[in-house]
Amino acid sequence: MVKIERTFPAPASLEAEAKKLSGKYDKPDVVKQLREDAHDKCYICEMKGLQDPVVEHLLPHKDGKYSDRKFDWNNLFWVCGHCNSVKNQQKYDEGVIDCCKKDPEEFISFRLINEEIDVHANNPDNKEAVLTATLVNEVFSLKNTGMRVYKSNMRFQELNKEMNKLYDNLEELKQKPDSKVVLRKLRALLRRESSFAAFKRNYIKDNKDRYPHLIEYIN
Repeated sequence: MVKIERTFPAPASLEAEAKKLSGKYDKPDVVKQLREDAHDKCYICEMKGLQDPVVEHLLPHKDGKYSDRKFDWNNLFWVCGHCNSVKNQQKYDEGVIDCCKKDPEEFISFRLINEEIDVHANNPDNKEAVLTATLVNEVFSLKNTGMRVYKSNMRFQELNKEMNKLYDNLEELKQKPDSKVVLRKLRALLRRESSFAAFKRNYIKDNKDRYPHLIEYIN
């Protein structure tokens, strides 16, 4: 999960649909703007090119019980069906970081260590960060149904592929420290817009003594 810059003004359809008895919050203009703002990534797991995208409410509207939330542009996010399903637990109803207002990387560490996901709050007393880290961990590891086994494993495998791209390019950089091509590839891999960016960017932070010249790519 990385910081997302939300585009304003809100899509025009939201105001019009809010006036209807059965208005829709996922009209084409909303979908288009959310997808572009999120760089075609799920805001939770950061997988790109979603096959099952959903327009999600950060704070649930409870079937219209909280009508002010249902059409609130600030409350809508681009998410995959898997993450939306995992987040649809009561414990996540309140308190997940709004990544359009706060930078999750400032509060949470995202690591892949020895083939294990390690996502945790930098400050264990920060309840918002702890809850958000729990959510990210679960979307990669929750396996309480057959489909969740498949979908969690798929995300874990895709994360591994993306991290291996980073490792391969860092190894190539050792052999060719002045290669503009390699540096250009690393810059692309470390942009917030890339898949699983939080994990890749965190790796560089953890190894800043080895790669001091790459720190500028994650600032």
